[in-house]
Amino acid sequence: MARTNCYVVQAERGAPEAAVIDPGDDASALRLELARLGTTCAAVLVTHADVDHVGAVNELASGTGAPVYAPARERMPAERAKGLGWYSVQPYAVDTTLEGGEAITVAGIGFDVLAIPGHSPDHVAFAAEEALFSGDLVFAGSVGRVDLPGGDWETLLESTRALAERFPPDTTIYPGHGPPTTLGAELERNPFLAELRA
Repeated sequence: MARTNCYVVQAERGAPEAAVIDPGDDASALRLELARLGTTCAAVLVTHADVDHVGAVNELASGTGAPVYAPARERMPAERAKGLGWYSVQPYAVDTTLEGGEAITVAGIGFDVLAIPGHSPDHVAFAAEEALFSGDLVFAGSVGRVDLPGGDWETLLESTRALAERFPPDTTIYPGHGPPTTLGAELERNPFLAELRA
């Protein structure tokens, strides 16, 4: 697959419930990891509908009974939502549709939902305390692709600028791919964000 990051987020270590963000593949392995941690899936949170972020949503949600919080699939261009030829996505039900601007509480954690289009038109991020789960907007030293249907470079830059104006530089970014980073480090050194430093 695409080495997508999936996050199991708990209010504190050992908490009985967790939010699972972007389960892209292998729901069985995710359920084993949840059991190892002694926690259950309280909800599935989706940043955007690319196949590598939603491949396990159906199986995880149906297997655990967890509700799905996600952007409407219809906001992703049809040719992209089908899976881009990697593999097909099992249809999943969205229990709570997200557009950005919502405040949700899952597993005792308050998340602010932020609309951050650019990589894809349906993209949202989840912010909780000093953490930002940013999907495919910004990576350590890179940014999300904009050459896929619905991607737009200027929109991606504007979404990144909005995050920079809202959150402090030491905010930890947990991206959809690659290692964690901080908002400040990417604004300072990311070569793709040079326009924001001008």
